[in-house]
Amino acid sequence: MPRGLPTPSQWVQLLQAMVAIELVERMGVPMRKAAHLLGLAPSAISQYVSGSRKVELLEHLSTDASAKATARRLAHFLVELPPGETPSPRPLLEAAAHVSERLGRFAPLPTEARVEHRISHSVTRKLRERIGAEQAAVSACMNLAQRAGDELTRAIFRQIASDSLRHAEIVASLASYLDSGVDRTFASGVTRSDVEILIRQEHEAERKAAVEIRNHVGGVMAVLVESMEADERKHEELLQGLLKRGFSE
Repeated sequence: MPRGLPTPSQWVQLLQAMVAIELVERMGVPMRKAAHLLGLAPSAISQYVSGSRKVELLEHLSTDASAKATARRLAHFLVELPPGETPSPRPLLEAAAHVSERLGRFAPLPTEARVEHRISHSVTRKLRERIGAEQAAVSACMNLAQRAGDELTRAIFRQIASDSLRHAEIVASLASYLDSGVDRTFASGVTRSDVEILIRQEHEAERKAAVEIRNHVGGVMAVLVESMEADERKHEELLQGLLKRGFSE
């Protein structure tokens, strides 16, 4: 990492550049449309894509798998906006904050939390293969979503694409830590009490929505309802797992 951390505005500019390149070069979006989606002038998009507009740290950070996954996820989100809708700057700002927190504040854990690089290199190679597979799934799902003739069927493929993008981002983060010799981390900034309160809130929300919707719908509608129920079960598993294994004490 080069000396000196970027300012907040530089992180935003970095994400703008990465998303511009993703939109134009990877997804084939016209520069004028990419400019509209990012709230920039077409000339700025052209300069980002051609490399004539230099962004501090772009060459260094744009090779980071986690940052690339975040930019790709944001690009897909922007492309999927309804026609004519003016993009909000919030997703870009949130993405910039995520990348700045992940890359600008990373600090290795103590020695006892490390693994041998010989092991981590083997594991991260497999993780990066997983990233490629997830990205291929995203492309396939987005193509199917575009071909789908109704909104609910599109919602299924968009959900899978979104999940695959999130998986790619998670795997990229795991690979980055393992590359640095870290094989174990613990929750920070939150307490067990915070998690327990959230679990109670989730249970209360489920009780209030206890109507068996799936008994009243069929076809694609039933598939979507079942996916929501599966998500609720996954949330429960994540939070319980965090309580059991995610805290150092």
